[in-house]
This record gives sequence, structure tokens and C-alpha cells, in this order.
Amino acid sequence: MIVRTWRGSATGPGAAAYERHFKDRVVPQLANLAGNRGAWLLRREERGRTELVAITLWQSREAIRAFAGSDIAKAHVEPEARTMLAAFDEIACHYEVVLKIERPA
Repeated sequence: MIVRTWRGSATGPGAAAYERHFKDRVVPQLANLAGNRGAWLLRREERGRTELVAITLWQSREAIRAFAGSDIAKAHVEPEARTMLAAFDEIACHYEVVLKIERPA
């Protein structure tokens, strides 16, 4: 499994708008892609800004290409999302999962 991470930040109502965008637009798009294994959106308040971290889970790097295009390191940030964010990474990072431990709730 491959974990893809990306960061952005927002001020004021931009963070809430991006959260809605992620839930209403990004997650349904991901759900329709073969090889996507889920997504998380994290947030924290830091120095007057809201930092957002998107984490998506993928079966393989090839599956990521269906979402991100041939250069999977390039961040995929839709024009609408760009208007909500004060700053964002132009690249996404990818990590191979080498150990996974899950405990029942």
C-alpha cells in the first residue's frame, strides 16, 4: 500500500470551505478510482491559520496515476480548491506502508 500526503493551509472560512470541498468533491472522485483504499483529512490550528493534511491510501503507484497524472509527485489541487487556501504544497509525498497494526475499537 502507498500513502500519499499533501498539505495546505487556510485562514478564516477557507478551512471550512476546503473541508466541504474535500468531503463533497474529492472523496467521491477517489471512491470511483480503482486502487484507492480510503482518505483522511486532518486539521490543526497553528499561528492563526488552519493547517490541512490530506492523506490518501492507494493499492499502488500506478493507481495514483489515475488520480494525479503521470507525474505523481505533482499535487493535484483543483482550481476551486486553490481559491479556498492561503498556501499549499505543489508536491505530494508518497510512502510505502511497511507495517500496519490495527486494533478493534
